[in-house]
Amino acid sequence: MCPLLLLRWGGCCCSRLLLLRPPPGLWSARGGGGGVRWRRGLFSGSPSAASHWSKVVSEAEKIVGYPTSFMSLRCLLSDELSNIAMQVRKLVGTKHPLLNTARGLVYDSRNNLQMRGLVVLLISKAAGPGNTAELSFQHDMVSGIYSSQRNLAEITELIHTAFLVHRGIVNTGELKSCDGLLKDMQFGNKIAVLSGDFLLANACTSLAQLQNTKVVELISSAIGDLVQGIYCENSNLSEENCLTHDIGISTWKEQIFLSHSALLAKSCQAAMELAKHDAEIQDMAFQYGKNMSMSHKLHSDLQPFLKGKSSDSVAFSLNSAPVILHQEFLGREAWIKQIREAQSKGNLMDFTKLQEAIKAGKGVISAIDLCHYHGNRALEALECFPPSEARSALENMVYAVTRFS
Repeated sequence: MCPLLLLRWGGCCCSRLLLLRPPPGLWSARGGGGGVRWRRGLFSGSPSAASHWSKVVSEAEKIVGYPTSFMSLRCLLSDELSNIAMQVRKLVGTKHPLLNTARGLVYDSRNNLQMRGLVVLLISKAAGPGNTAELSFQHDMVSGIYSSQRNLAEITELIHTAFLVHRGIVNTGELKSCDGLLKDMQFGNKIAVLSGDFLLANACTSLAQLQNTKVVELISSAIGDLVQGIYCENSNLSEENCLTHDIGISTWKEQIFLSHSALLAKSCQAAMELAKHDAEIQDMAFQYGKNMSMSHKLHSDLQPFLKGKSSDSVAFSLNSAPVILHQEFLGREAWIKQIREAQSKGNLMDFTKLQEAIKAGKGVISAIDLCHYHGNRALEALECFPPSEARSALENMVYAVTRFS
């Protein structure tokens, strides 16, 4: 397998949304399909008190029966990966990024690593058994979730974790003296490739054991989407300073679906297939996974433009949603001029200056609007499921990633 890089799916700690609606004066997002239609009726049952994202996740885990942070524990504690972990310890003291990934696998205070598996379990419980499911088949349910659906949730997490581990691969051709010894980076790359491949191989083996051709096809296509999307993103990132790419928000959404949304969307659809639900329910599950993850990515992209004061400015991607939308409104030539003005000697980017220019434009508020739009779409998809704790937990996740105050 070729080394893969993965941009993590949002690392934000969010709060619940009391009412998902646009602030006064908020206009429709471009690229949202003809404008956003706000439906207040969707949110009449929204949470009455704000809560951090970690609490939303903790409450959701109680509903599905056990902490999803231990879903892939069987694989992570296997003899093969234990040997790899021993090798990773040799990287302690170096600056190889695989260490940060490994640290996140052991302790993730923001509860992001296991998010996809948790959503799969929740939507499985919310949907229940399909109309065509046999009675004997329903005896396999524990806490309202089939064992095959729990296995699918674990498979989804293994695939995601594999790509996270591959994220720890360093381009040794771009190393500087301050990055550490070359031999340390080369050794870390080998460990990242081997451990990521091991996780992905385990996921594929477990996928075959589900003995469902359509599910295998769905998850296999999601892996292909990940590779394609990440390749496109990395191509853009590699030439980011050159500004050779002029992508619009529609192209951005296509790329983000492949690299961030496809795995969750198709896993939710596969969970419905395992419960023998019809095509309509499967499509609604797909739409929830797609729009939920899109909102999460938009929320993550917006954080550098919302947190703290301008003095707390941090580096951000020139291919993030607020920047893309800012460029669309500003025009290509004016955008390139802003970039040049923000570059100092040696082509070093003054992100503080560029951040202020973007915040002064329409890109940030348009990205917030687009995040709300996808949040609405996710909530609409849940309307086909009967009211339940699991459905409420799925709604709370949407409220959490669409709150900005």
